[in-house]
Amino acid sequence: MKMSIRTPPRLLELAGQSLLRDQALTISTLEELPMELFPPLFMEAFSRRCCEALKLMVQAWPFRRLPLRPLMKMACLETFQAMLDGLDALVTHGVRLRRWKLQVLDLQDVTENFWMVWSEAMAHGCFPNAMRNRKPVPDSPRMRGQQPLTVFIHLWLKNRTLDEYLTCLLLWVKQRKDFLHLCCKKLKILGMPFCNIRSILKMVNLDCVQEVQVSCRWILPILAQFAPYLCQMRNLQKLYPSHMDVSRYIFPKQKEFVTQFTTQFLKLQHLQKLYINPVSFLEGHLDQLLSCLKTPLKILAITNCVLLESDLRHLSQCPSVSQLKTLDLRGIRLANFSLVPLQVLLEKVAATLEYLDLVDCGIVDSQFNAILPALSRCFELTTCSFCGNPISMATLENLLCHTIRLNNLCLELYPAPRETYGADGTVCRSRFSQIRAELMGRVRDLRHPKRILFCTDYCPDCGNRSFYGLELDQCCC
Repeated sequence: MKMSIRTPPRLLELAGQSLLRDQALTISTLEELPMELFPPLFMEAFSRRCCEALKLMVQAWPFRRLPLRPLMKMACLETFQAMLDGLDALVTHGVRLRRWKLQVLDLQDVTENFWMVWSEAMAHGCFPNAMRNRKPVPDSPRMRGQQPLTVFIHLWLKNRTLDEYLTCLLLWVKQRKDFLHLCCKKLKILGMPFCNIRSILKMVNLDCVQEVQVSCRWILPILAQFAPYLCQMRNLQKLYPSHMDVSRYIFPKQKEFVTQFTTQFLKLQHLQKLYINPVSFLEGHLDQLLSCLKTPLKILAITNCVLLESDLRHLSQCPSVSQLKTLDLRGIRLANFSLVPLQVLLEKVAATLEYLDLVDCGIVDSQFNAILPALSRCFELTTCSFCGNPISMATLENLLCHTIRLNNLCLELYPAPRETYGADGTVCRSRFSQIRAELMGRVRDLRHPKRILFCTDYCPDCGNRSFYGLELDQCCC
């Protein structure tokens, strides 16, 4: 009979379990506790909901950062409040232990679970270098003159009321604003009365914000009220305003609201990624936004919006788009436009552009032929997508020929040519198979493609597009 052999618990683990069972954990005990024992003991106290032990451990935490977010799944409001109560002795009364190092309470969503890494390290008898480091900390009985505690959090404001944990935290922060910095790197506003949003933003150190997504059906006056908070996000790198479905028809009195919003971009000196999808008030007003961009963008996505031909011209003339790596104009109807501005834009970004998306733009043969010379010089391009544009077999062949020298292309998505559709608008599969074989034969004669897909219009049965690769026919229906 085989007997399972379990690894016996380490002495440190047994000592920690004994401390929690005894319910006699004191500050003096924690002062002598090895640093290596703090994380497993903290996890044990968390899982057992030992509130008094958690209060004391927070006060004696020997590391600079306390990452709580991975543990919140097993937390109850009582244990969360207990930790905040423990921090009160530090931030409001200023008393801290000789070995206390805590500067950051981290409530952000993280990919690396500190506690999991620590547990694995404990199991193998080794400890991360950052935790090994035991630099002496000078005695400081008071916090006066020290840097306030920083609380990091990702805010996702999507409901009319906040969950109980966030409500508890924000109330705690509000009452101790002189002792804390509330920092939010990622802010999502997906639906909440603006009066509530405003009260939360007043508590946040907006200098810390790096990413903002706003998806609200705000009227223009509300958008103008948000503008002063946007301009305080001076380190903002990524902005994603979407589904701002205000009226496309802006009366003269309302233009000042658009101006109040767009002029805030003058203060965003670190903005690199701008995603707009869809924002209805941009029609005829894109120049106001573009003229306020003062730093080079890496990503520009203006998708599913209604624009004028003048907007496209202003886009091609904007200095801040000359170093784009991503240009996404998906869903912008360009069928009746002159594409000379787009040609100029492609020429301007040819040295840097890596991703180009012109899906569902309604571009026809003559328009495609106008931009192909500029496209053929985008040597850094890795991904291009032209699905949803009604072009002929001859134009598609011309398009494929103009990508011969684009050696970095990894993924190419092209529309099925018009000749593959029957009178009822559905794809004739036999005809398409023949055309695809001809196209791929010519492509292989010219170069060695990595991945090419041909895409049909939306299927009337399943509502999805069908993608056809080199070997396999794929349809959802």
